[in-house]
Amino acid sequence: MPVASSSQSAPSSRTPVPNTRNVLSSDVEIKGTVKFNHDLIVDGKIEGDIQSAGNLTVGENARIKAEIKTGCVVIYGKVHGNMTATDRVELKSSAEVIGDIKAKTLTIEAGAIFIGKSTVGTPSQGSPAQPGSKPSESPAISSAEPALAGK
Repeated sequence: MPVASSSQSAPSSRTPVPNTRNVLSSDVEIKGTVKFNHDLIVDGKIEGDIQSAGNLTVGENARIKAEIKTGCVVIYGKVHGNMTATDRVELKSSAEVIGDIKAKTLTIEAGAIFIGKSTVGTPSQGSPAQPGSKPSESPAISSAEPALAGK
């Protein structure tokens, strides 16, 4: 009868796992502040705040009412609240977003619904903002006017 070798031990729970991906399934509901370090995929409900330097993916079944501050956000579901991303925000064709978006880049697929104000890009570091100047903003887009990337 073969004996298992003791040299192949399971990784310690204290060992950091690179590229950790966390998933909140559709039967999960959270009220409060959600903080994470790497990637989070949400298909459930969150009400409160979401904070991370990592990547957030909002699944098609997700319903989020939160202030979101992350590195990157990709949205397939429904989000009601303001978003700030240090890198990018992507609204997929099934996305419904009500709230303001601030990001370095913003992509909106045909069919996505976005009602709010967007501030896209980063101010030039070499040139100070002139008095009275504002960051680039796009007007609110209603659900009656489907947003198209490249417009």
